[in-house]
Amino acid sequence: MAVLTDPIADLLTRVRNGLTSRHEKIDVPSSRLKIEIARILKDEGYIKNFKVLDDKGAGLLRLYLKYDDAGNPVIHGLTRVSRPGRRLYRGKDELPRVLGGLGIAIVSTSQGLINGHDARKRGLGGEVVCSVW
Repeated sequence: MAVLTDPIADLLTRVRNGLTSRHEKIDVPSSRLKIEIARILKDEGYIKNFKVLDDKGAGLLRLYLKYDDAGNPVIHGLTRVSRPGRRLYRGKDELPRVLGGLGIAIVSTSQGLINGHDARKRGLGGEVVCSVW
């Protein structure tokens, strides 16, 4: 198995590829950070659900992708903002507004992973992990 330098980028790419291929669900190796990203995506209505499967110790995260009535993906785009080679930190007043508020930024703060809107409300800054719209 290949060693991943950026497991979050891998998660986002698998979601993107799954949506392009119209898959109902996708599986990715599990981690606490990926589970929190999945929780935010579910809370914001971008995916139907997620499940953590115990696959002989390694653990798998299964995401159930969401499509509208016409069969189009609910997620139109996913981008990795802060990467291992270039971390991006923003203060509470500098957090990005994705598509003027139509999308979300996922931010890693001192209080855990939360969406950009909640981070602004709580007056928290942090590392901008990714953007979803």
